[in-house]
Amino acid sequence: MPDPQPTNWAAGRYQAVAERIAVIAGEVVAAADRIRPVRDTALVDLACGTGSAALAAAQAGAKVTGVDLTAELIAIAAERPGADAVQWVVADAAHTGLPDGEFGTVVSNMGIIFVEPTSLVAEITRLLGPGGILAFSTWVRDEAGSPFFTPIVETLGQPPASVYSPDQWGDYEIVRSRLSAGFDDVKFETGSHPWQFDSVESAVRFISDESPMHVDLLGRLDEATRDRLLKAFTAALSAATDGEGRVSFDAPYAVVTAHRRA
Repeated sequence: MPDPQPTNWAAGRYQAVAERIAVIAGEVVAAADRIRPVRDTALVDLACGTGSAALAAAQAGAKVTGVDLTAELIAIAAERPGADAVQWVVADAAHTGLPDGEFGTVVSNMGIIFVEPTSLVAEITRLLGPGGILAFSTWVRDEAGSPFFTPIVETLGQPPASVYSPDQWGDYEIVRSRLSAGFDDVKFETGSHPWQFDSVESAVRFISDESPMHVDLLGRLDEATRDRLLKAFTAALSAATDGEGRVSFDAPYAVVTAHRRA
């Protein structure tokens, strides 16, 4: 496997991913709102991407700041309907530069799970006022395998054990351990997200041309290895087709909520 390095989220076409998981962004905001109404609350969407959670929170009446390290994604977010209600900031989710205790709620939709966890949790704790709410979504490792991820491990090998991975946040015990110093009432609600494509070809195109994580990884491989990995993706996606050639599979995920300790 190539040496681990931060994903270039400007690679591909992130909005294609964001559109498919926007429903989960709505669930994250709703989960925070059930604990404490977000209306008139200062709320920050960390690693906001193209802003689905930020815009959902603004629509619910929150006073929203959206933060992402990738300027290209912030530029797309700032052009979306309703974007004028959000303050958009280009910054690292783990080092935002925003004031201490500024926010009553922190949310993220499949964003902060890609950030180094120790510095991230410290930053979230710093940003939230006492009793503030954290709500975020995370992918959960599918023991049966995923057409999006299993081919990577099968082709390139396991990443080094020392490297953090996004789906670690999908393990309740890891979440509880990471949040234990500053948070109470950690809750973990699981769901299943459907991925559907008209054909194997369109699913492979999503991987090779649109999904930034995959596009970035493929771009760091030599041609022969890239071809092997694309063939592995094609085989895995073909196994998830119906009788008419449509690709359909479910991906487990969780919405995590917690209170910052007063």
